[in-house]
Amino acid sequence: MRRGAIEYCVLALVKDEERYGFELVRELAAADGLVTSEGTVYPLLTRLRREGLVDTVWRESNQGPPRRYYRITPHGRRALEGFVGQWERFRDAVDRLVVLGGKP
Repeated sequence: MRRGAIEYCVLALVKDEERYGFELVRELAAADGLVTSEGTVYPLLTRLRREGLVDTVWRESNQGPPRRYYRITPHGRRALEGFVGQWERFRDAVDRLVVLGGKP
């Protein structure tokens, strides 16, 4: 379940502002239950770029080499919106069963 959700977590992180790869790794690692590594995130970012869900731009850095920044595309925004709707239904169903014992 975690594996399928991480790509949408990345899209959510770049929804409102550009972020560079290592910044995304740190944000995901800081989220409880989403512990991940560069070896997971960078291939995911490459796939998201190939699928047209994110765009990239290189920017100079004051602290070393240029960084590749990621931002969501309109296609990525639609994918994220679709996931959020599905996630809310899934979360609500699980809450009804696990937290409320199946009671409405």
